[in-house]
Amino acid sequence: MELNKETVKKLRGLILFTIVVLVAGFNYRGILALVGRGFQMAFPFLLGAAIAFVLNVPMRRIEKLLSGHMRGRFARPVSLVLTLIFVLGILAVVIFVVAPQLVDTIMGLQQNVPDFLAGVQREAESLFARYPEIVSQIGSIHVDWEAVFKDGLNFLKAGAGSVLTSAVSAAVSIVSGFTTFGIALIFSFYILLQKETLSRQITKLLLAYLPPKAAASILSVASLTERTFSNFLTGQCVEAVILGTMFFVTLTIMRMPYALLIGVLIAFTALIPIFGAFIGCAVGIFLMLMVSPVSAITFTITFLILQQIEAI
Repeated sequence: MELNKETVKKLRGLILFTIVVLVAGFNYRGILALVGRGFQMAFPFLLGAAIAFVLNVPMRRIEKLLSGHMRGRFARPVSLVLTLIFVLGILAVVIFVVAPQLVDTIMGLQQNVPDFLAGVQREAESLFARYPEIVSQIGSIHVDWEAVFKDGLNFLKAGAGSVLTSAVSAAVSIVSGFTTFGIALIFSFYILLQKETLSRQITKLLLAYLPPKAAASILSVASLTERTFSNFLTGQCVEAVILGTMFFVTLTIMRMPYALLIGVLIAFTALIPIFGAFIGCAVGIFLMLMVSPVSAITFTITFLILQQIEAI
């Protein structure tokens, strides 16, 4: 192999890469800890970027609507304020509409659970009457209740000392969570108010440190990703509203209980791709089961039919 300048450059790069890999292999714990610490420090800003991305979807449409009526430096702040009012308004409507229904549901469950447990008790007594060998098997089981009581007492003594520490840790976690969310929210506002300026600065940064072809490829992929996820988010929201409305109207027509609560619940869980609506279905089946098994079966069939109709 001829040792020209190009070969020496490649060998130098290979040696440097080998040294980096060896150092990383022997100190991977410290590197992972450093990466975790860096991610923890950057998390509020990453969360802020995610919030800005979500808020930018309705904000962009509001800006287009205001473009013919308002121009200048006040258009962007007004669009941001209207976007926040829109999002908070949706949350407020959902809370004020669902909260009374949720209270009624909890009160209804308090009345239905004893009846449900009584029915289970009657079925168990009937089962034991038909199969007395089950009773004899249960009666043969010996439990040392004194040992169980002592073990439970020792567990409570050992855990009592950590209750205060756990409470303090929980309080610190709550304060830290609010602080992180506050920083993320402020950072998202900054991104939304200065998105064109930030876009130009990022473009200049890429062009300054990367070849023009690589910088153009990165910008193209970023633009395609933004359009794809914006369209996906818009589609998911529209689908969730349609699905929740379909369930509310159908369950109301069928005079089934918890129509509003299940409709809103399925609308929110439908935002989760693939499995979201089935999570709402599981909760709905549980609520219907507290009323009667027939209602649970009817709701399950209705869910499957509406899912097929919505997928058409």
